[in-house]
Amino acid sequence: MSDPILVVDDLSKTYASGETALSKVSLTIERGEILALLGPNGAGKTTLISIVCGLVTPSGGRVTVDGYDIGAEYRAARRLIGLVPQELSLEPFEKVWDAVRFARGLYGLPADNAYLESLLRKLSLWDKKRSAIRELSGGMKRRVLIAKALAHQPRLLFLDEPTAGVDVELRKDMWDVVRTLHAEGVTTVLTTHYIEEAEAIADRVGIISKGSLLLVEDKDALMQRMGRRQVLIHLDTPVNEVPAVVADHHVTLEDGALCYTADGEDAPSVGVVITALVEAGHRITDVETYQRSLEEIFVAMVRDGGAA
Repeated sequence: MSDPILVVDDLSKTYASGETALSKVSLTIERGEILALLGPNGAGKTTLISIVCGLVTPSGGRVTVDGYDIGAEYRAARRLIGLVPQELSLEPFEKVWDAVRFARGLYGLPADNAYLESLLRKLSLWDKKRSAIRELSGGMKRRVLIAKALAHQPRLLFLDEPTAGVDVELRKDMWDVVRTLHAEGVTTVLTTHYIEEAEAIADRVGIISKGSLLLVEDKDALMQRMGRRQVLIHLDTPVNEVPAVVADHHVTLEDGALCYTADGEDAPSVGVVITALVEAGHRITDVETYQRSLEEIFVAMVRDGGAA
């Protein structure tokens, strides 16, 4: 049964300059899921997040967070949201512990040192709690932003390019943090330029381009539907044409070998193709497999405006 924590309905944003940042975007996010929102620069990802978080006023449409309207019931809606922005906007001389305690206090919540300690330990920041933020590396500053966003225990967390400028090792550590939050029931929406992030941790993938949401789909279902699978079948002797027994089986020629493409629901299984070849007397010497990646799907959809 559907249990949405965020409902975006026909959301639009046009700036005074006439630029349309969002055009009738509708999106429903289920409680506890991880959604990766992919899109090129200027696609509208940050505008969408900024509207939901109350930082930008929409031109049209409606947004509710756990049933609270972000306009009419702003305080209740905002209380449920945590935001980790792209920019490292931190007070350089503030201590880590003070920054996180202050972030919690902004929501009028009572002090909870035990929770904040567990949060800093989870983010590998506990031993830096008395350090001034200016003394931290870029990756550790990014962790402080996450700690501040989680200080008031939100149920919906937005991560806007959370691993921008972060090295590979730290990026993987942060994926682990997102998985831990997921296990604790926190709904997470992340925008990213790193397609492997979406492949590694997302439940669903959304693709946005030029202010329009082109697709939102379960990641595994998307890969099954659009992740074109190809199998290169080498015979004992090169062929100049596709054997008649597999001519109607999505098979083409490629450098003297046979290339089978599982593209579409009507495509037979590769087993059917191989069996047909063997029964016709062809000897197979090697089989290579390839599947189109999420990155290739993303690039094709953005390029073709939704068709991949």
